[in-house]
Amino acid sequence: MTVLVTGFEPFAGDPDNPSGDVLPLLADAWTGPEPLVTAVLPVEFGTAGDRLAALVAEHRPSLVAALGLAGGRSGVTPERVAVNLDDARIPDNAGARPCDVPVVAGAPAAYFSTLPVKAATAALRRAGVPADLSHTAGSFVCNHVFFRLQHLLAGSGVPSGFVHVPTTAEVALPDLARGLAAMLRALLDHDGPDLATVGGIVD
Repeated sequence: MTVLVTGFEPFAGDPDNPSGDVLPLLADAWTGPEPLVTAVLPVEFGTAGDRLAALVAEHRPSLVAALGLAGGRSGVTPERVAVNLDDARIPDNAGARPCDVPVVAGAPAAYFSTLPVKAATAALRRAGVPADLSHTAGSFVCNHVFFRLQHLLAGSGVPSGFVHVPTTAEVALPDLARGLAAMLRALLDHDGPDLATVGGIVD
């Protein structure tokens, strides 16, 4: 029942990235009993997905949650849909800037998260962390990793998905770690279909 959570290194000239910086705090906040494995991915098209695939092969997790930074958002946002598109507004950390190319050639146009994303949003809110359900992970490396993850685990029965986190100006790292730990616990304990709320609004 290993849980795998990944974040990203800093990018675009920023000195930090809360999606990676929160991982040691999340590990400290995690009470299990399931083992928790965390890893920081490079902000590089291709390389990040390859690294995540290697982690999945090594640890054979029962649940995977990839984290990334969405600087313009005010809370944590579980993502619903990964699209088969790399279209970079800025270069990645290796200087790559793909334009209108598929993440995986010949793969479906999109995948849904296999996490109960509405239940995840509700768990974050119960923990006192601002959260909303999002329907797009963009088209940068976050979405690339999200799509690679869903393509890799399609049909496996392993719940997996992507969660964007805000800057520390919006949610401090200790609060973020606490909220993510509560979210993971809720995901592990969830049984059956996702919450039947309309339009992603979770009270």
